[in-house]
Amino acid sequence: MIPARYSQALFGLILSGLMSFIVTCVASVKAVGLGAHTFGAWMGAWSLSWPIAFAVVLVAAPRVRKLVSKLVAPEA
Repeated sequence: MIPARYSQALFGLILSGLMSFIVTCVASVKAVGLGAHTFGAWMGAWSLSWPIAFAVVLVAAPRVRKLVSKLVAPEA
């Protein structure tokens, strides 16, 4: 098992992987259509975008949490 102190990083890794996987699929299909080259284009785009998405999630998440806490009324 992974220690609990890594839970936020693991969450970011999984979420960024899933989101970049889906978004690059849609973008690749739109760019090259469905065919023999689609999978290769998709995997090329995903392998580049996942590390970028992960870094953005790690940097942006604390700021987004602060913004959300300012926008949401506290529970009674």
